[in-house]
Amino acid sequence: MPDVNQHKKRPRRDDAARMRRIAATPIWLLAALPPLFWAGNFVVARAVHADIPPIALSFWRWTSALLILLPFAWSGLHRQWPLLRRHWPVLTLLAVLGITNYNSLSYQGLQHTSATNGVLLSSATPVVILALSFLLLGQAVKPRQLLGILLSLLGVVVIATEGRPGRLADLALNQGDLWILSAGLDWALYSVCLRWRPAALEPLTFLAAIIAIGLIPLAGLYAWDLAQGNSFAINATNMTAIGYVALFPSVLAYIFWNRAVNEMGANRTGQYMHLMPAFGALLAMLLLGERLLWYHGAGVALIAGGIVFATLRSPASGPKLGKRW
Repeated sequence: MPDVNQHKKRPRRDDAARMRRIAATPIWLLAALPPLFWAGNFVVARAVHADIPPIALSFWRWTSALLILLPFAWSGLHRQWPLLRRHWPVLTLLAVLGITNYNSLSYQGLQHTSATNGVLLSSATPVVILALSFLLLGQAVKPRQLLGILLSLLGVVVIATEGRPGRLADLALNQGDLWILSAGLDWALYSVCLRWRPAALEPLTFLAAIIAIGLIPLAGLYAWDLAQGNSFAINATNMTAIGYVALFPSVLAYIFWNRAVNEMGANRTGQYMHLMPAFGALLAMLLLGERLLWYHGAGVALIAGGIVFATLRSPASGPKLGKRW
């Protein structure tokens, strides 16, 4: 009689091939693509903010993402079910932080805040990641990382203020800004808590599991939202928006980000979030017809320089966080 346990541990060839292709991708690219997809997420969410309520957009985003993932992750979910049951507390924590909370908070904030405020406030997330890594994991912050963060933040300020830092004095917090700040804190917690992701879980299995778990409380929020009379029209524009946020900022971005954090650690990977305002400016030029001006180039250069400065690993540095996927 064949060994059933041995059969369960054997990964499917197609799943292994997909993971090898992702593993062959340069890690800096895997860390840079999620901010690009998330910048597009902000652009799309802001574009449809008057048409699709925040909770509805979050719910259908993750429901669609789960439907996309299931054909690829079903065998892994079945094979690793005992592992999922054993680690349900940490999976639930990651699901609530990364699935239920983050996008719901962000979409709620985009109902009220300006683009300038949103960009500047979201750029604080890498700093929060460093602080939480120190408080929760005891990870020291190196002077080079702090200097890299300051350089990247300067680039964010240059872009957000259109090369006129004096405009910072005109910014005022509103309820949308507080939602964005809450989303940034939530994402920082998610990134740091990825340290406790069960290493034996396959990437697609892990992502499908936390989406399924995170959808449970999100479904309750959506039911309450519907009871308040909030709904949206089913048309080509709204369906395209949901399709984009389901595939790129959800499935692909989370797979790439989770692996980047696993390879480089939350502190180093978090610096790549400074790319969001730079990508946002480029997307605005391509999709909204806005011009690319000198301060965009200067800001991108400062952000890129800060990322390189903060994330380069010295030859004498220690081992990477976690295990390779």
